[in-house]
Amino acid sequence: AVIALAVGAGSYALTGSYPQVRVWQQATAQTPGLLARALDPQAQPLNEEEMARLALGLRTRLQNDAGNVEGWLMLGRTGMVLGNAGTATGAYANAYRLDPKNRDAALGYAEALTRSSDPEDNRRGGELLRRLVSRDHTDIR
Repeated sequence: AVIALAVGAGSYALTGSYPQVRVWQQATAQTPGLLARALDPQAQPLNEEEMARLALGLRTRLQNDAGNVEGWLMLGRTGMVLGNAGTATGAYANAYRLDPKNRDAALGYAEALTRSSDPEDNRRGGELLRRLVSRDHTDIR
């Protein structure tokens, strides 16, 4: 019986979801440092793997702090850098929904929508950009 338990535990460790849980826990623990580096123009830029870990950590944080507009904006930017349209669009949509007057949220959301392969997203993104320009035609971003 003890041998069967040992074999079962060993098999689970190798084939179960424990390795993914460990990666998730590491990403969550590394998020503050990765975020600080991402925001510091003097720091070494994050590589793609670090950006992916930052995105995972941000998603985890936002599960418990869904009203954090800046967190959603950072996740949106990270999604754009990683070429993950779904992450970027969803994150910017949340930021825009939480604070429709936030220009960074509106511009990020519009950009993500206009880059989509869905014509309806493109239409909505263009409409949002036109509204932004009509409100403040001096902002050239």
